[in-house]
Amino acid sequence: MSAKATTTCRICAAPLAEPPLLVQHDMPAAAQGLPTAAQLDADRGVELRLHQCSACGLAQLSNAPVPYFREVIRAAGISPEMQAFRREQFGAWLAEHGLIGRQVLEVGCGRGEYLAVLADAGARACGVEFAPDAVAACRSAGLCVEEGFIEGPETRLASAPFDGFMILNFLEHLPAAHQVLRGIAAQLREGGIGMVEVPNFDMILERRLFAEFIPDHLFYFTRDTLTRLLAANGFEVLSCQTLWYGYLLSATVRKRAPLDLAPLAGAQAGLRRSFDDFLARFADRRVAIWGAGHQALALISLMRIRDRIAYVVDSAPFKQGRYTPATHLPIVAPERLEAGDVDAIIVLAASYSDEVARIIRERHGDRFEVAVLGDDGLQQVPPEPTA
Repeated sequence: MSAKATTTCRICAAPLAEPPLLVQHDMPAAAQGLPTAAQLDADRGVELRLHQCSACGLAQLSNAPVPYFREVIRAAGISPEMQAFRREQFGAWLAEHGLIGRQVLEVGCGRGEYLAVLADAGARACGVEFAPDAVAACRSAGLCVEEGFIEGPETRLASAPFDGFMILNFLEHLPAAHQVLRGIAAQLREGGIGMVEVPNFDMILERRLFAEFIPDHLFYFTRDTLTRLLAANGFEVLSCQTLWYGYLLSATVRKRAPLDLAPLAGAQAGLRRSFDDFLARFADRRVAIWGAGHQALALISLMRIRDRIAYVVDSAPFKQGRYTPATHLPIVAPERLEAGDVDAIIVLAASYSDEVARIIRERHGDRFEVAVLGDDGLQQVPPEPTA
């Protein structure tokens, strides 16, 4: 992950808009950079520059991340109110999503402040933490933890796959937050559930909290920018709400399942039977296709009917005299039908198919068998009734 200042969005790589939204001078260089008396002479403030991405709209600092951005340092364990809130929150969340007794990962577990609460709430809790001393503290407390950091989808934790995960007030620190999210998804079973919490930038703006900007927090998420980031990096967002006096955005997500295209294979097999049934009534190369659009070109290949078709008719002059790609059938003008060298026409003209079928009947009466592609396969077009 880049540890440098940037002029482009850390998520989508588009330019950061200029001028910056906000510039603050002589700011602390790091929220956890508390100098000792001996360090005071060397301590200097920094300039914070907040920009908005010109493309995705995500507000972010252009500053370099703090040196310890992979480590979680929190004082939440000191607050009895926060501990009580987390116990109730975790218990309800685990129960709602069927995660009691299931393996749940906390990404960036620090010294186990929330990991212990997660375990007490009923999960088989396991954490991952970068800082060796924090890992040691977790292990001395009897907590399951791996030392490391999820850099991206290539990372594999020894305890994976997990049924769920939490990443709490950590995502906003990470310069490649999108890669970390993809890496988290790679640790999950299909359908894995997650809780993602970040500081609420909507609330910061609404309450004009100008002192909420710190170098540790590279990203400032609104509800919209958080849900877009999650949806673009492997997750379906089930809900997103504000918590803890409005300071937190808390999103519940599900690992996005791959699209199931099995129904397409079934539809293809059924349509091929429909083509075979219609073409079986005619000698090979005594049937024409009307339409050289992309759907017709694909169907000639997918239905495997090239050797049974005489030619393709199309009204567009720039297509006439050419050949269908891959299947190499000649493309001819509608006047070719006057030659009488076909007995049937399959109309594959998408939304124009009914119009084309009417034109064929008006020009040629019942000289040809005509079929159009409908929702249930090829549908024969009856001749116009005689007066």
